[in-house]
Amino acid sequence: MNKATLPTRFAPERFTAFTDAVVAIAMTLLILPLLESVTDAAGRGIQTAEFLRATSGQLISFILSFVLIATFWMEHHQVYRRVTAITPTLLWINIGWLLTIVWLPVPTALLGQLSMDAVQATVYIGTLIMTQVATLTAKLYLLRHRDLADIPLEALRRGCAGDVSAIILFLVALGLAAWVHPIGYLALLLLVLVGPLERGLLRLRR
Repeated sequence: MNKATLPTRFAPERFTAFTDAVVAIAMTLLILPLLESVTDAAGRGIQTAEFLRATSGQLISFILSFVLIATFWMEHHQVYRRVTAITPTLLWINIGWLLTIVWLPVPTALLGQLSMDAVQATVYIGTLIMTQVATLTAKLYLLRHRDLADIPLEALRRGCAGDVSAIILFLVALGLAAWVHPIGYLALLLLVLVGPLERGLLRLRR
């Protein structure tokens, strides 16, 4: 096909179906290290209670990443159910978003099986930051191209403020997890402050 005849906009249905499939696969991959641990434990004759104690780190990292991916997907779904057309730029922004989602099972495995250090925290929380940055980038693009979605302007602005708030809190959590080891990944609990920080940013903007 000649480049001049390539479509500049695409129907969102196939895009959202593809996104949902990729996210589902990524969430499924999170469980694989635990399945391997079960096989290894069975081969060594370990009892269930002992297995659960020994793999508590893997269990926590699995649940944490599963919930985070689900949260990212729900936010993505809330936006794209009201998107009426996909441009090549918006498509590539979302491919970047999917890259971070597909990559997350790797730092999750590091978190569950290796001792915590600054590099591990940077890889894990850094991935979450990049996912949030991609989410924010898509919303900013939709703000500049209002014909691509029927999302109210104020809702988009509020979503952008929420993304900026989450990025700020992820950065703070990264600093605490990487260099204040007794706190570790409990620093991610700071994300409960997204709502108040979002409201504060919106008040500052006004």
